[in-house]
Amino acid sequence: MATAAEHSRVASLAAWDLDVSAARYVDSTRAEALGRLGILSIRDLLQHYPFRYVDLTAVVSLLQVKPGTEVTVVGRVHDIKIKKPKPRLSIVEVAIVDGTGVLLGIWFNQPYMASRFVRDERVAFAGTATLEYGLKQIRNPFVEKLGVEDSDNSAARIVPVHRTTEGLSTNWMRRLIGSALEDVGDVPDFLPAHLRIGRDLIGLAPALRDIHFPRSAADSDKARTRLAYEELLCLQLGMCQRRHRLTRETPGISHVIDGPALAALRDTSPFEPTGDQSCAIDEILGDMAACEPMNRLLLGDVGTGKTLVAAHALCAAVDTGSQAAMMAPTEILAQQYAEKVGPLLDAAKVSWALLTGSTPASERSVTLDVARTGALGVLFGTHALLDAKVDFHRLTLVIVDEQHRFGVGQRLGLRNKGASADLLVMTATPIPRTLALTLYGDLATSYLRERPNTAGTRTTELVHMTGRERAYKRVSAAVAKGRQAYIVCALVDESDTAQAKAAVNEADRLAKRVFPELRVGLLTGRMKPSEKASVMKRFRAGEIDVLVSTTVIEVGIDVPNATVMIIEDADRFGLAQLHQLRGRIGRGEHSGLLMLFADPKTPEGKARMQAIVSTEDGFVLAEQDLVLRGEGQILGDRQHGLPELKLASLSADGELLDTARADAVSIIESDPNLERLEHGPLAEEVRRRFGAAWTWVSSG
Repeated sequence: MATAAEHSRVASLAAWDLDVSAARYVDSTRAEALGRLGILSIRDLLQHYPFRYVDLTAVVSLLQVKPGTEVTVVGRVHDIKIKKPKPRLSIVEVAIVDGTGVLLGIWFNQPYMASRFVRDERVAFAGTATLEYGLKQIRNPFVEKLGVEDSDNSAARIVPVHRTTEGLSTNWMRRLIGSALEDVGDVPDFLPAHLRIGRDLIGLAPALRDIHFPRSAADSDKARTRLAYEELLCLQLGMCQRRHRLTRETPGISHVIDGPALAALRDTSPFEPTGDQSCAIDEILGDMAACEPMNRLLLGDVGTGKTLVAAHALCAAVDTGSQAAMMAPTEILAQQYAEKVGPLLDAAKVSWALLTGSTPASERSVTLDVARTGALGVLFGTHALLDAKVDFHRLTLVIVDEQHRFGVGQRLGLRNKGASADLLVMTATPIPRTLALTLYGDLATSYLRERPNTAGTRTTELVHMTGRERAYKRVSAAVAKGRQAYIVCALVDESDTAQAKAAVNEADRLAKRVFPELRVGLLTGRMKPSEKASVMKRFRAGEIDVLVSTTVIEVGIDVPNATVMIIEDADRFGLAQLHQLRGRIGRGEHSGLLMLFADPKTPEGKARMQAIVSTEDGFVLAEQDLVLRGEGQILGDRQHGLPELKLASLSADGELLDTARADAVSIIESDPNLERLEHGPLAEEVRRRFGAAWTWVSSG
């Protein structure tokens, strides 16, 4: 028979999950507005956290306001004006006074703002102060109405600011959330008591109250820590549970790691592995020798030699009497892997083939036959490997390169062609540690940071537009020495909405006006695969001196003789992309030179340019990119299917993520299916947050 406490918990949970239209003050119009914000239930409403606070306990006088600083001020409305200096421009000016000075609130093309104010009412403005025409101003300030009370004590509070939408003001949002908190009451806490106590976390009910209506900054900080921790814990529990099921509960294949093909590869390889490569090879082969399926990420900076590491895994699969498949996102990259790894496999007496959309029908038929019978050891390819007609005799290893470029179904489709096949995911995009734990938390990770000693050095320079002629001369000088160059543009065609140089027009201009004596080629993503392959073949053969390209060359292109690169409008690119592009030069014995044509206008743009010039370490750049742009822009659609992080910040909460990760690992090790009584509510929450996306995993 259920206890009173259990009845209370069920009742609270039922209220928690009611449709938002059941909340006080929510009529059909407001329900529709809330829906536009993704708020469909009472739970959604209470988890619609403030994105900022206006601290009215830290108000400064108008005399103390300093231009360029974030301030909160309180004053009485002295004057309200609407100006129309131009036919399509209106300016609302609201002057407030406090006995020490005057400050203007300014709104452009928002004439309705004038009707929101009444003379002599007390208001708070918050925002960045400026000094214009001798007057202190705040443009588009946050506004809080304080009434006409004489006492300043009424203003001494912390005001939450929630995101709103048309038809729903910040005041109404606060009222809706406040009433919902009252009606739901003490929502049962799904975190086990030992975690709350051990990590000094407040309960869920007080955390919700203090995140929305904190009495002090310390209260909001404690609430945020608790709620951010639970987000990260649920995410890591899902990842750890998935990893446990894949590695501990699924029978795997114990590969041979001391066979003849591996021995031949080591004996005949012209490359001496770096320390990082040796470590990664040992980790991968150790996974492959185990009886559980391998799920590993090989995270390598550009030019650190993932190819050699992958070759060892391929040979181990063949030594086991089975097959391996290696899938790349583009035909150019798949062709390149075949050309680079193929000779290593030939020397190790391992049969291999390449299958892409451009493979001739007769060759395709032969390849499918030898793959089906088991006569083929390794198959390189693109999405063509996913074709239902591609069948393997015994596939035990799948390698997916730049896996974030493939969909979930595609990755699953290839792995499912082999029973309990080992999976090695590779990427040349350095990822911040916290982001790797978020995106690939269910994968073991191997890192490559060292570049082989045979690689040349690289220099990166920021070139102002006035230095263009000198930069072109340096390209000509490099070509005169027998080297080659890339010129990278952001767009294929000119656009009215973008100022970036277009590759098509730029190639024509360079060939006719700048480098008439050189052989200029063009490569864009819009070309047919056969056309792209032909251009790259000519470039690798030295038949093209200067290759004008879009970012199609970003990943994996390996032409050691290319030593110079110009990137047009470099400030339009992210740090990771600039670093990937830079990785296309200096790959051989000759040093590389990257010249960035840029004129950044924003602080972020200037910071990106300074960062790419100052370091060659891709992982350092990845961390800086995370700080500059935030995880939202970097994750993009790669976060699709992951529980949403409403409060936790991967750039600011690294220590909290480590704590949540450690707790998740400990819980799953002792209770893999979260079946213990104390883990029941936590298991429900994890399933709820992952929902239908539970099948989404980076190893999928």
